[in-house]
Amino acid sequence: MPVITPDQIRDYVGKEVGVSGWIEISQERISQFADVTEDHQFIHVDPEAAKATPFGTTVAHGFLTLSMLSHLARETVLILEGIKMGVNYGFEKVRFSTPVKSGKRIRGRFSLMSAEQRVPGQWSLKYAVKVEIEGEVKPALVAEWLTMQMV
Repeated sequence: MPVITPDQIRDYVGKEVGVSGWIEISQERISQFADVTEDHQFIHVDPEAAKATPFGTTVAHGFLTLSMLSHLARETVLILEGIKMGVNYGFEKVRFSTPVKSGKRIRGRFSLMSAEQRVPGQWSLKYAVKVEIEGEVKPALVAEWLTMQMV
């Protein structure tokens, strides 16, 4: 993660700040997520039944893909020098464009949309995020992600 000073943050607004590495969304990961969320719909956990769907196989929960943002961001988003804490603040928009089929790999592409110091030492950062699926034209999801950093 690039570490920058608060004085530098505005230089990054409107620019892509990073692209994560690829991570596989395995059937095991999908099944574990189903167990945690108690969402065992067949399109996620039953490969035989999922073959008969337009997807042809099991697919990840949209919320699983969304939950991977923290991991995907770890190596890519900007960190303000002297950070004491960073937190998720929410989302402006989230769209699940394309299902992630079991066994596919995803990565995150992050652009800084805005940076605002709300009170001294508290920065609100908004990222445009696209989760890409390896070998697919359309992304798995697009979102506007709000984070907060305290320095």
